[in-house]
Amino acid sequence: MTVLLVMAKAPVAGAVKTRLCPPATLGQAARIAAAALRDTLDAVRAVPGVTPVLAVRGRLADGADGAGLTTALAGWAVLPQRGGDLADRLANAHADVAVAWPGRPVLQIGMDTPQLVPGLLLAAVRRLDLADAVLGGAVDGGWWALGLRDPRQGAALRAVPMSTPETGRRTWSALDRRGLRTLPLPVLRDVDVWSDALAVAAEAPETRFAREVAALRSTLVPGGSR
Repeated sequence: MTVLLVMAKAPVAGAVKTRLCPPATLGQAARIAAAALRDTLDAVRAVPGVTPVLAVRGRLADGADGAGLTTALAGWAVLPQRGGDLADRLANAHADVAVAWPGRPVLQIGMDTPQLVPGLLLAAVRRLDLADAVLGGAVDGGWWALGLRDPRQGAALRAVPMSTPETGRRTWSALDRRGLRTLPLPVLRDVDVWSDALAVAAEAPETRFAREVAALRSTLVPGGSR
């Protein structure tokens, strides 16, 4: 059974989605982040035959929608993120999965793609059966999903600079250097800046994320036209 691992930050004002500010306030950005995480958890929960795991940085109870997020995590395993920079925290999360669920493959995603649907995640899990790794690139040059047949291979991420336009390419190269056969997943847009938020909300209008974006947009100008 594949471990479906979600990497997330507690949606605390000033600690998440600050690149949405402006036009968002820090509090609004935190609510948008919380909505994106709730949508992601819902999508994961609906994938059959996986073990859902959250690796979280910070305390969910301290952030926006803390009670709702806590309820949404009923039945999940929750691990603390370990390490300083993102590369270390990602590698450590994969290592923790390898220890807690030995022999299981892992598909790791984040909280920046609230447009994810269960069918896309299930297809990614099944694609991992055909390769040593799968990698889903992002429009900005990063990646939104990494699957590994052996989670210990996540150590390759320690050498990859994160949050750059070259992150996706360099991650693929790091996997290749380990001799892993990697297959691509569909390219998605993740939410970093306001234009991303508008595009993703339009793509997935029924999500909590889209409703939070619409609520903010309606305050910007009469009629919410931008």
